[in-house]
Amino acid sequence: MADEIRLAFAHPSERAISTEGTAPRDRISLREHVREVEIGAFQAERGHTQRIRFDVVVEVTPTGGPLDDDVDRILSYDRVTEAISTELDAERVNLLETLAERIAERILLEPQAMRVFLRIEKLDRGPGALGVEIVRARSDYGRHLAEVARLRPHPRLVYLSNEAIASGSLTARIDALAALPEPLILCVGLPDLPRPHASHPLAQRRIDLLAIEQNGWVLAARDPRCKVVATRTELDWAMKNGQICIWAPSKIVLDATQGPASQQADSVALAGWFAAQIDACELVTIGAPLPEAITLPARVVTL
Repeated sequence: MADEIRLAFAHPSERAISTEGTAPRDRISLREHVREVEIGAFQAERGHTQRIRFDVVVEVTPTGGPLDDDVDRILSYDRVTEAISTELDAERVNLLETLAERIAERILLEPQAMRVFLRIEKLDRGPGALGVEIVRARSDYGRHLAEVARLRPHPRLVYLSNEAIASGSLTARIDALAALPEPLILCVGLPDLPRPHASHPLAQRRIDLLAIEQNGWVLAARDPRCKVVATRTELDWAMKNGQICIWAPSKIVLDATQGPASQQADSVALAGWFAAQIDACELVTIGAPLPEAITLPARVVTL
């Protein structure tokens, strides 16, 4: 594998010699793509960005005919940079290895991509560049890539006001929502209770997010089918396995590179932001009006 990685980033003439007698492979490349990223397992790396350099080579399926100068017939460079941006925007990660795996898998979801060589380096953590290099092929994932593309969920997001949570009709409402084919994620807002107030806005942000999560546990106590979840991994598993989720927002909001513009007190807007992040098929609000400035999925229902 080490030799393959070296050849992937070598001059084309060296790669040509190494592949004599084998079927030639077309490649596209992205070199020295530098982004400012908050990443790292150490506490000193939290709250600060650092430069990360990406070098990517993608082996692609030959077109098998004239291109006719048609961009739709090739794997666009934009799809490679979009794969990087999508994974950077999804959530904060600790390890370059995790980021590399996610980017490689996302690139290989493209039908033209056969194999990905990926190098990611931190440029600000020492006297030189510190990084990882991986090679991933479609065959490494078996049927997983097809399943990911086919089963990528588009959940229904339902915001419940405190009045709706306390209502005697809660169970019946959840029954009706759970009977629909799309995965169900429930969102709640701040409880109708006093909470601590901090002079620093970042401290208050955490307090408010934790208060929303506490309210989520109140909802979970009302209906044992509903489980409080905090991470995208948990959400993905729950949606694929028919589990009703209650979103605990702290981790996803705090790890987001482009977080919600609204304050946590505007919890319906926070739910709207989350609906856009997970590509929800619908946002339903029960017992609460929609704010004027909000990013929304395709369908919105207010009950």
